[in-house]
Amino acid sequence: MTSKRIYNNPIVIERADPWVYKHTDGYYYFTGSVPGYQEIEVRRARTLNELSDGETATVWTAHDSGPMSQLIWAPEIHYLNDKWYIYFAAAGNPDVAKGTFQHRMYVLECSDENPLTGTWIEKGQVKTAFESFSLDATVFEWKDELYYVWAQKDPAIPGNSNLYISAMENPWTLKGEQILLSIPHYDWEKVGFWVNEGAAVIIRHNTIFITYSGSATDENYCMGLLWADGDSDLLDGYNWHKSEEPVFMSSEENSLYGPGHNSFTISEDGEEDILIYHARPKKVEAGDPLDVPDRHANAQVFTWNEAGFPEFGEPGK
Repeated sequence: MTSKRIYNNPIVIERADPWVYKHTDGYYYFTGSVPGYQEIEVRRARTLNELSDGETATVWTAHDSGPMSQLIWAPEIHYLNDKWYIYFAAAGNPDVAKGTFQHRMYVLECSDENPLTGTWIEKGQVKTAFESFSLDATVFEWKDELYYVWAQKDPAIPGNSNLYISAMENPWTLKGEQILLSIPHYDWEKVGFWVNEGAAVIIRHNTIFITYSGSATDENYCMGLLWADGDSDLLDGYNWHKSEEPVFMSSEENSLYGPGHNSFTISEDGEEDILIYHARPKKVEAGDPLDVPDRHANAQVFTWNEAGFPEFGEPGK
């Protein structure tokens, strides 16, 4: 069975960096980058196909000025310790300095049952070991520990962003050592820009898998894979492994270009794993790809091979 027969792709149009979380109430909660990059929207529905017309609410808008006023990117909604959290990146201005934007990472919290109608409060910036361009945070829980994975520019390392991991004291504060997970190393991670970003975590077979995206956000954007044994020390970089090849990339046949910045969920019946990703219906012909709002959210069933690794296949199949 293929996702073409299951899901009416795209499931949500013009929403890059799509994040889907299926809650215990049976709803799929969806958020992603809204064109214009000035608000955070959350929507929900009982099925993935219904998200396009599901309940929708703007839960937060950019400040008029200051560090949370520009380029609101890649929100993710999580449910931790009986509260809702949204992780996102924001900048104080839209300018590029020394080859990168000026984003930092922030957290919102909601204690209400329904995050679309509840009150969201700002928990502030997630402070990392050094101040620089940082974005695309995700969190996961494993063995009673909460972990934070994000992308950040280290001025001492060539390129635009690397991936890091840290344990968390609470959902908005890091603790202990912050570990470098991955830098753009292979050619497919360095087309246009040297990028590792947009991490998402799925845990199967006692293995922690982290997908991420590399290269510029046009048709060259694609997904890579990291993994570590669940019994190992996740804060030891030597315990992580990296695929030499991309695991999900553009499909000329299906006119789906630059797939990436994914999330994971499960099917409505709970029987299948679903990859949520954005992709473009055509190549970017001119201008900054970030200004072309045709990255749409798609849903696709994926499987697992005999070695216990995810097999994502080809976009649109």
